[in-house]
Amino acid sequence: MKSRKKFTKEFKISVLRELENSKTAAQLCREHEIHPTMLSKWKKEYKENPETAFSGNGKTSKLEAKLAESERLIGQLYAENTFLKKVLTSLETKLKEHQTQKEGT
Repeated sequence: MKSRKKFTKEFKISVLRELENSKTAAQLCREHEIHPTMLSKWKKEYKENPETAFSGNGKTSKLEAKLAESERLIGQLYAENTFLKKVLTSLETKLKEHQTQKEGT
């Protein structure tokens, strides 16, 4: 039987901040391996009362919290890397087109 994951208050708030900034719920759920229903509950609980939200007994060790933060960062860097590769490919294509047009004239 699978044991339940427990997330710290800081982790939940950081995920919600990412959601506010630019990422979609689906994207965050995939990156952090969170069920969409759980993310919805976190949003609702935080919206109702941000000061007392997540006061439960989630006890993630410092090592697990650091690992989760590292995994989040890796996901963010992977997305940025993919984006930059696409931009580079596009710019290379435009440069080749420009050089071809120059040679033709």
